[in-house]
Amino acid sequence: MALDLILRNVRLADAGPGQPAATDIGVKDGRIVALAPGLQGDAGEEVQGHGRLVCAGFVETHIHLDKSCILGRCAHEKTRFPHLAMERVSAVKPSFTVEDVTGRAAGTLEKCISHGCTRMRTHVEVDPKVGLRGLQGVKALIDRYKWAIDLEICVMPQEGLTNNPGTDELMVAALKSGATVVGAAPNYDTDRPAQIRRIFEMARDFDVDIDMHLDSGASADELDTLLVCELTEKHGWGGRVAIGHVSKLASMPQPAMDKVARRMADAGVALTVLTATDLYLGGRHTDHSVPRNVVDANRLAELGVVCSVASNNILNPFTPFGDGQLLRQANMQAIVSQRGSDPEVRSIWDMTTNAAARLMRHPDYGIAVGAPADLVVLDAPDALTALRTVAPVLAAYKRGRRTVTREPVRLHAP
Repeated sequence: MALDLILRNVRLADAGPGQPAATDIGVKDGRIVALAPGLQGDAGEEVQGHGRLVCAGFVETHIHLDKSCILGRCAHEKTRFPHLAMERVSAVKPSFTVEDVTGRAAGTLEKCISHGCTRMRTHVEVDPKVGLRGLQGVKALIDRYKWAIDLEICVMPQEGLTNNPGTDELMVAALKSGATVVGAAPNYDTDRPAQIRRIFEMARDFDVDIDMHLDSGASADELDTLLVCELTEKHGWGGRVAIGHVSKLASMPQPAMDKVARRMADAGVALTVLTATDLYLGGRHTDHSVPRNVVDANRLAELGVVCSVASNNILNPFTPFGDGQLLRQANMQAIVSQRGSDPEVRSIWDMTTNAAARLMRHPDYGIAVGAPADLVVLDAPDALTALRTVAPVLAAYKRGRRTVTREPVRLHAP
C-alpha cells in the first residue's frame, strides 16, 4: 500500500491493554489508514519515532487572540489591588485596527501551532470601542492558517451587554458574519442575569454553542453558574454550554463545590480552567495566605463534568506571560491543584486533548483508523512524562502534512 506518511516506532497516549508498546501510523489523503507495528509499503515521508509519544493535536478551548501581545501599549499596574486589567485593555482598544489585530493574533497563533495545537476556539470582543475590527482581524486567519489549525470564533461582550448600548447589535452582526459560538462576561454587566438570558436567546436564534466567562471572584456568593445550568436544561442546550474561570468554586468547601459540580454534570455544562490568568489575578484582596483561586478541575471531572485547561490571555494585562504552550498550562494546573498521582496527571492531560475536544464537540478527534491525521510527536515516551516535564513538540502534522519541526536538544560535551 502506498502511503503519504508513516510514523514508525511511536507510542500512543491512548494505547489500551493488550496493545503493543510501540506501533506505526500510516496516513493517506489526510487520514489515518493503518495502526500496526511493522507497516509494509512505501511512503512519501517516513519518520522514525524512536519510541516517542504521538498524540492527537492539542485542543485550545479558550484563548484571546484579538488582545494578545499588547503589553507594550498598556499602562502598567503599580499595586496588587485593585488590579485594573480590563480598564488597561479598554483604554487601548480604540487604537486596534484590523491589520493590527491580524498581525498580533497571527504571531500568537503561530506560537500555539509550534507547540502542537491543531484545534482552537478564540474569544473575540465586540463593543462600540472596537466595533467588529477584532472579529475581522481574527477571521482573516481562519483560511490563512487552515493548513495547520482549525480555528473557530466565539464572540463576546467583555465590557457589558445590557449596560453598553450598541453592543447587542454588534454581537448579532458578528454572529451573522463569521462567529460560530456566542460568549458572555456577566461579571462586567450591571444586570448579570439579563446578560446570561440574552446570550441564550442569541444561541437559540443562531443555533450556536455557548462559552461564557463566569463567576470570577474570591467569594462563592451570587453564583451565576446555577442560572446557566437552569437555562441550559430549559432550552435543551446540554453539551453545548461551557463556562470559563469559575474561580468562585475554589473558595467553597468541598461538599458545596461537589453539589455545584453535580448540577453542572447533570445539566451538561462544561468547565474550562484558565490556570495562568486565575492564578495571576486571584487573591489580590489579601497580602498574606493568598488563595490559589484555581478550580480543582480533577474533582469536577470525577463528578462527571467535562473539563478543559486553556491559555486564555497571552502578554496582556490580564496575563502578562505566556507562549501558547498548552502543556505548560496543564503542568501548572497539576502543580497548583496538588494533583500528582498518575491517574490525576492523566486526567489533566485529557483536559488539553480528549476532554477538550468533547467540550468543542469534535467527534472526529483522536488517533484511530479513519480519523484526521492531526498528529503531534513529543520528546517523551508517554503522556504522563510529557506533562510532568513539559516535553517539547518535535513535529506536528495537520491532515497528514507536516506543519512543525523542532530538533531534539543536543548536548555538546568537550
